Amino acid sequence: MLFPLDRRPIIGQKAAMPSLKDLKNRIASVKSTRKITSAMKMVAGSKLRRAQESAVSSRPYAARMARMLSSLASNQSVSEETSKLLAGTGEDKNVLLLVLTSDRGLCGAFNGSIVRETRRQIRQLESEGKNVTLFCIGRKGRDMLRRDQASKIVHAIEGMGRKHLAFADADTVNAKLMELFEGGKFDVCQLVYNQFKSAISQVVTVKQLIPFPIEKAPANDSAELPVDEFEPDEKTILESLLPRALAVAVYAALLESAAGEQGARMTAMDNATRNAGEMINKLTLNYNRSRQAYITKELIEIISGAEAL
Repeated sequence: MLFPLDRRPIIGQKAAMPSLKDLKNRIASVKSTRKITSAMKMVAGSKLRRAQESAVSSRPYAARMARMLSSLASNQSVSEETSKLLAGTGEDKNVLLLVLTSDRGLCGAFNGSIVRETRRQIRQLESEGKNVTLFCIGRKGRDMLRRDQASKIVHAIEGMGRKHLAFADADTVNAKLMELFEGGKFDVCQLVYNQFKSAISQVVTVKQLIPFPIEKAPANDSAELPVDEFEPDEKTILESLLPRALAVAVYAALLESAAGEQGARMTAMDNATRNAGEMINKLTLNYNRSRQAYITKELIEIISGAEAL
């Protein structure tokens, strides 16, 4: 029994089976969706190669910059004249979370995992009696966090690297971070982002940006980096390099996030394409069975009518 569009089947009464036309239209719709997901998979795969190369090539530079600053900072005693980017403000009550997500969806759990970790960090920091604010990069993270953490968002940026991710984008973020830091809006800044491992693996990472974390040099590092004299002095070099190192760290994270986004999108679209293929096979089987049953019913009616005559 077929029901009009404005009526619902009565409770306890079985709904009507889809007609051959409905099944045929649904098969065509799923095939169209499969074409879109397949095309998106190929586009994401093409973008992934370039993004992966950029992310991998930036790692040695960022690591070397951090080691060099650690080497310089290890020779400095913390005093009132020491840069706040290195020594901090002396407190850790106000914490800023810099959250990196994407502007577009259809990339699996890429954005959701970042938002979940951000909310976990907020709960943990607030349980320790600290004030938390958010700096969102990416429309998806901003929109999801706005639902329950809108009062904590102090700044948001979207559309970053839409055509090509450049160091100028990191400089933009760095300038805003410095403005907030110098204005006393936070004492500690932590970065929450997806570190790229492979096309199917992105690791949610929390990294401290401000104050700059001092890493202990390896035992054989003195032989690898023999620095005995500095020109100009260490303090002048640190004041010049610390803002640059902050921008480099942000840029490396942006590249990692961009590569992870493309990898997650390629994997998600590959899964969607396979699922669409499986659905097409099931719908085609149902269509053939329904068509066979319809033809058999027609033949039975014709034969029964002929025998009755």
